Amino acid sequence: MKQKQHGVILLLFVAFLFTGRTTMSVAQVTFKATAPATVVEGEQFRLSYVLNKEGRDIRLPDMSDFDLLFGPSTSTSYSQRTVNGKTTSESSVTYTYILVAKKTGSFTIPAASITIDGSNYQSNTLQVNVLPPDKNSSQGTTPGGRQQNEGASAGGGTVSARDAFIRAIVSKNSLYEQEGFTVTFRLYTTLNVVNFGKIQFPEFEGFMVEEIPLPVNQQLQMERYNDKNYYTADLRKTLLFPQRSGQMTIPAGNIEMVFSVPSGRSVSTFFGSQEVMVDVKKNLTTNPLAINVKPLPAGKPASYANAVGTFTLNSSVSSEKIKANEALTFTLEISGTGNMKLIRNPEIAFPDNFELYDPTVNNALNVTTNGLTGIRKISYMAIPRYEGNYTIPSMEFTYFDPGTSRYKTLTTPAYQLQITKGDPGSAASGTFVNRQDVKVEQDIRFLKTGDPIYLSRSDFFVGSFMYWLWYLLPLIVLISYYVINRKQARENANVALMRTKKANRTAAKRLKTAGKYLREHNKEMFYDEVLRALWGYFSDKLSIPLARLSKNNIESELSKQGVSEELAGRFMQILDICEFARYAPAESDAGMDRLYQDTVEAIGAMENKLRKRVR
Repeated sequence: MKQKQHGVILLLFVAFLFTGRTTMSVAQVTFKATAPATVVEGEQFRLSYVLNKEGRDIRLPDMSDFDLLFGPSTSTSYSQRTVNGKTTSESSVTYTYILVAKKTGSFTIPAASITIDGSNYQSNTLQVNVLPPDKNSSQGTTPGGRQQNEGASAGGGTVSARDAFIRAIVSKNSLYEQEGFTVTFRLYTTLNVVNFGKIQFPEFEGFMVEEIPLPVNQQLQMERYNDKNYYTADLRKTLLFPQRSGQMTIPAGNIEMVFSVPSGRSVSTFFGSQEVMVDVKKNLTTNPLAINVKPLPAGKPASYANAVGTFTLNSSVSSEKIKANEALTFTLEISGTGNMKLIRNPEIAFPDNFELYDPTVNNALNVTTNGLTGIRKISYMAIPRYEGNYTIPSMEFTYFDPGTSRYKTLTTPAYQLQITKGDPGSAASGTFVNRQDVKVEQDIRFLKTGDPIYLSRSDFFVGSFMYWLWYLLPLIVLISYYVINRKQARENANVALMRTKKANRTAAKRLKTAGKYLREHNKEMFYDEVLRALWGYFSDKLSIPLARLSKNNIESELSKQGVSEELAGRFMQILDICEFARYAPAESDAGMDRLYQDTVEAIGAMENKLRKRVR
């Protein structure tokens, strides 16, 4: 019995070893080269090759632009762990070389090769940028224990403007309205950074803002600026979309930082004389930026959707053959790079007897240095109510391409729909109530219980006050109805007056609500309520349903009513500001108050214009 147990244990141990060995054998070989992206001519740097398995006969590439001072220095690491009975092992071998760049420029280190289990493997190539050394300098200590120039170091416990500063760098300083560009706040320093204090970046009023994520653990990079080498790190990178044309300014920001600098004193230690370092707080101010924003060219097509960038358009319909009263989905996919969040939803010309619903928008976007990249998916749901053959006509989508400074138009194909007779019993066909006659049996009545009511024999209803009142009441109601109906008919005859009353009452109520949000500094609700007031005002004033209302037909109807282009333009500008402000950073209270007053004055001017026309 013991021999059998020992045999089972031995079998399990062999299986365990076999499992661990199998896990190691299927590991994929990796051979990776690493080196600093930027170095200084004449200064040493490390070139490392990391291999996840034992190898032999490593061969370096031809590196005629660099001097090999030392190498290879070999180090090995090994780890093993067991999770849920499964054992995995990891090992790595690092080969390190010390190099010195001979001259300035951009150079490529070709791939190295190594032999593993009889197979040859190659590493990746590296690109190294070599900067010239600072003039009239000797070696000292820089951030992270690197070497720096003594002429660049701070002394006497102070930090000069050349020791550390922050730049605000823009990718473009002349661009079109709604065109994206980046602002990078970059730290330049020759000192050790100890800590960050109060950070106050500038506001971006008048821009839609998207933050570009930065790596959590950034490595300092070398960069040459004004004939001096600095270690740099990006503190913030922001994607901006200007919402108006003209000269725009990004004001200065302030950042407090603590640096470790030489105090100018030294102390004697067992290892010799050492310089005393002190912590110094320095307030760094970013440089203000002036941006020239050009207006979009004149002659915008009617199908322009406030899109600036480069885009493609795809469309689809859920089905081209469905039953009446069943839902149909028309989908637009706008993909590309640009101001994706500010694109207006195109209008689809569905047949008249289709019941339409508000479109739903889904954005799958990534923030890049060139703009918002991804797909904007717009779904339109409609329900055909009658059978027959219908057509969803071709739709145009126009955008402005800043690369070519031209408007470009994309079109969708037309869709032929075949609507068959719907099922009356389906839930989508509507709500119907099946009625049936209710029969009441009156052969047997319930006996009345309780105290009886006695009437006097001398009391007669005929000739009493209630008797004559029953005659007078219908006559009074009839006369009142006639008078009220005549008055209502006269008021209804003046269609312009009735529409004006309704439009004014609704707009005034919503603007009053917007004023409350203005006092509460509730930016989002304020702009939404102003938009509702304007769209509702035009719907009532121009007798256009909200589902059919757009900026194009508003301008057309106002032109027919004799409204000046200047007044119509004021309304279009207010609508644009409200739509854009929902995505831009918080506007100042003065800007919101100015927009509120402009809206009230524009509606008042419109009422005066139409009232004079009616008279």
